[in-house]
Amino acid sequence: MYNADVISMPDKWEYPWYAVWDLAFHTIPLSLVDVDFAKEQLRLFLGHHYLHPNGQMPAYEWNFNDVNPPVHPWAVWTVYSYDKQSRGRGDLAFLKFCFEKLSLNFTWWVNRKDVDGNNVFSGGFLGLDNIGVFDRSSALPTGGYLEQSDGTAWMAFFASVMLQIAVELAMEDDPHYEAMALKYFEHFLWIASAMDNLSFTGIKLWDHGDGIYYDVLRFPDGNGVRLKVRSLVGLLPLAATTVLPGDLRERLPRFFEEAQWFLEQHPFTAATITVPLEVGAGGSRILSLVNPDKLRRILGYMLNESEFLSPYGIRSLSRYHAEHPYVFEGGEGRCPGARNGPATGGGSCSGSGWAGRKAPGEGRRDRHGKGSRGRPEKGRRGSAANRTADRGKEGGPLKTRLRIM
Repeated sequence: MYNADVISMPDKWEYPWYAVWDLAFHTIPLSLVDVDFAKEQLRLFLGHHYLHPNGQMPAYEWNFNDVNPPVHPWAVWTVYSYDKQSRGRGDLAFLKFCFEKLSLNFTWWVNRKDVDGNNVFSGGFLGLDNIGVFDRSSALPTGGYLEQSDGTAWMAFFASVMLQIAVELAMEDDPHYEAMALKYFEHFLWIASAMDNLSFTGIKLWDHGDGIYYDVLRFPDGNGVRLKVRSLVGLLPLAATTVLPGDLRERLPRFFEEAQWFLEQHPFTAATITVPLEVGAGGSRILSLVNPDKLRRILGYMLNESEFLSPYGIRSLSRYHAEHPYVFEGGEGRCPGARNGPATGGGSCSGSGWAGRKAPGEGRRDRHGKGSRGRPEKGRRGSAANRTADRGKEGGPLKTRLRIM
């Protein structure tokens, strides 16, 4: 990498360094002031000085190899759309350049972050690092790995935005992009199918009984267990929703016919999502990771004041855990004192009977005493989830609690 460029920073105290996914968000308000500068910033990290030949984007200055949510394509599309609206025409050269580079980045994700090749993704720090049972940027105590609902939803989100960009390029510039639109449509559907019908053990990310998504802890022997923590992890699949133009069928007939054929060949997958075959309100078509039934069930948590809805917005952790902290110990997770019924999931789950053990000399702050972006903090106690982590005695079983403070 060769870093010798002017990069936007929101302030000089919290950000004396760049973080690429943070910068993607920054370009949205920047575009209201100087849209050309916003586009330049987005293009910068897709250039050859920053983007690795294998497609990996740098994360942030103290750990280029970390993994952040793939929000760059969303920022590209949002800035492009605003520019098109304000000027009456879109910057297709900008959109084409970014699309080609982001396709490399998408391939890197598929090749590096899908452990079993089953379209379920994991990748350490994915923006929700303060609300997990385990430190996602570190190895699990016994090996194995997490199959992440949020990491997988981010990839569905990535695919949906790339689909939207490909449709725009096919309609406005070059019909050959129709094939790329179909590629990302199929990627989206395979990811959706994996989240609802996962692998050989039958452990899905979607919990039909509870009506929400969870992470799955996959043990080295192949067995798995859901980590039944109600958090933003379970809400993030709502973000994997895109709106396509109502005249899609007329302007891209080959794409529409191929997409329809694919859905007919995979009816189970089609039933788990919202597909863009019918024109809805406002003459638009919607592609979403959740179907109407899932949407209602997830919103039942998100808009419930006893769960996620607070006077200040959406909580990262459900208020339910204030009275029922989630405990994971000896391969089993549970919420002591949990109510029975679908709304609470019965409060227990079972695993393969192992005990995570901490390494000699490992202190609480060594593992959990980090700030929201993974860097050690001075004079702060860390997040609520981190403050309640109970590592047990030296060499004892791993025991983690999540509690709203």
